[in-house]
Amino acid sequence: MLSTLFLALLVSSVTATKKDSALPRLNDTKAAEAFIDSAEVVVIGFLEGEESHGFKELVAAAARIDSVPVAICTVKEVWADYSLSSDTITLFRKADNHQENLVLADAKKLETDGLVNFISINEVRYITEYSQMTAVGLFNSEVKTHLLLFANRGSKEFTELKEQLGALAPEFTGKFLFVLINGAVKSNSRSLGYFGIKSRDLPRVGIYDGASDMKWLLPEGEISTERVREFCQSFLRGELKEVKQAGAQVKTEL
Repeated sequence: MLSTLFLALLVSSVTATKKDSALPRLNDTKAAEAFIDSAEVVVIGFLEGEESHGFKELVAAAARIDSVPVAICTVKEVWADYSLSSDTITLFRKADNHQENLVLADAKKLETDGLVNFISINEVRYITEYSQMTAVGLFNSEVKTHLLLFANRGSKEFTELKEQLGALAPEFTGKFLFVLINGAVKSNSRSLGYFGIKSRDLPRVGIYDGASDMKWLLPEGEISTERVREFCQSFLRGELKEVKQAGAQVKTEL
């Protein structure tokens, strides 16, 4: 993976062996912190060595998921900084400042496919495209409020709005998860219907609060960074509780 190879050259205290040259070695806390800060989502295998249960599976999983940098740390003094005491594969993500631990002693069966699923499910980003896979990570997050961008992939606004709101998301870390729902996917029609909208109405922006099961739509008009920011802030100020909810009032999941 080019990103991890490049990082291995830049970050001090990082070395790699020929046997697993795709995975950088993190030899102190400074190197681990730099690696974690290098991307929205990263994975570190806190493992005793190459013979550890899960090592080969992690190397194989890393080769299949180019979007997530993966590294290895065998230094137990570093493990303690992340409250770990035994072999663990850990995913770190910035969107909700979350550390997801897969303690290998608790894993009855560990396979490459299972590790790929573990990473894919928990790969929550500043803006995450909704799917059956990512829904698990989104709804398991401690952040229960979602800023939703409904847009049709292939439309002229799709990529621009995704990038625009993805850039806004860091302002609301720990308060909102920003989620992209592709209205062109038939299976997402239920999510649109929950907000009382159809694919032809897109793009639109909404807020879903999982704690109260309440939802609102940003009034029609330009989807600007300023309007979306104010929409989020109005929720945080408690003002949306007085605003009529979007769509039907039937309790359901997205």
